[in-house]
Amino acid sequence: MTGAPSAAGTPSAAGTPGPSSPPVRVLYLAGSGRSGSTLITTVLGQLDGCFAAGELRYLWQRGMLDNRPCGCGAPFDACPVWQAVTAELAAAAGPASAAGPDAAGIARRLRTRLRMRDLPAMLRRAGAGRRAVPHHADDAAIAAVYPAVARQVSRSGDGPVVVVDSSKLPPYGALLRDLPGIDLRVLHLVRDPRGTAFSWRRRRGLDGAADRKLMSRPPVWKAALLWRVWNAATARFFEAAGPDRYLRVRYEDVVVDPAGELRRIALFAGLDPAGLPVDAEGRVTLAPTHSVAGNPARHRTGAVPVSDDAEWVRALPGRSFAVVTAVTLPLLRRFGYPVRRPTAPPAPAVPPARAQGGPVTATTPSKEG
Repeated sequence: MTGAPSAAGTPSAAGTPGPSSPPVRVLYLAGSGRSGSTLITTVLGQLDGCFAAGELRYLWQRGMLDNRPCGCGAPFDACPVWQAVTAELAAAAGPASAAGPDAAGIARRLRTRLRMRDLPAMLRRAGAGRRAVPHHADDAAIAAVYPAVARQVSRSGDGPVVVVDSSKLPPYGALLRDLPGIDLRVLHLVRDPRGTAFSWRRRRGLDGAADRKLMSRPPVWKAALLWRVWNAATARFFEAAGPDRYLRVRYEDVVVDPAGELRRIALFAGLDPAGLPVDAEGRVTLAPTHSVAGNPARHRTGAVPVSDDAEWVRALPGRSFAVVTAVTLPLLRRFGYPVRRPTAPPAPAVPPARAQGGPVTATTPSKEG
């Protein structure tokens, strides 16, 4: 689903689906941050029948409470699409809560329910066939978000509606899997951990260069630990579901063959890849989406080259490289990454295209999730 807010179509009547309603298909992008999720979410959002929702676990905090910009550029409370979604959620909450769900409480409790220190217990419960994240009264409000979002898609055919959620956190994906009315498919995105650790150290405004609030900047050892834990947990939670429910894709493979890899992802999600906006030179043409949270690259529009942000190959200090390699070594070979520092890549063959918000080059961080 693309375009300015007016392109979203007319919202259908408020209300949550009844027992006989078909489940909402959700493509959940899981794994570590800075692995290309923003690019993939935005590209898929250009396809008919798809809503690029961004990081929906932050809907309550960054959207409803902080009123941060939607991917379309409007403040959250001024975006007609999110106005329609929040109105539907308020209606679903019933007359006892005229203002809608308790956004502050849900945001606070989600942080508590998804803590890293509880991950071993979640994995044990999932392995025993139980809910990984124990049931909570908030689950009804969380489950109601996805059909409300799906109803904002302007259909051009009879294909399924797919909501793309790039929240990445594996426990949140496990929570969604256990909610009624959600047909979950997991796209596990991985990237060389040395590249992700380098990217996390960049100073970056939460919603662009002018934003005084910065994205988190963990030290390299912590970025490496998060990469190892979240990628291992993603595989543990979802890999056994089989190829119809779990697909692993490497960032490096996407930048080498964007058309082929994006087609594979679209087909896995159940979308028609014919509308993918990828040209023969590896550029994607992006219109605005309505992603609620994520990397500031979600605001990029226009022609954007899909090229490897490989500055880390040259610029990551040797000590940092050694630390990240040591921490992530158990998964490096599993995901096909070399232990030694790779040879610096050649300069990009495709000249940078100018997109809204400034030039995008091969080393620009804007293409990371």
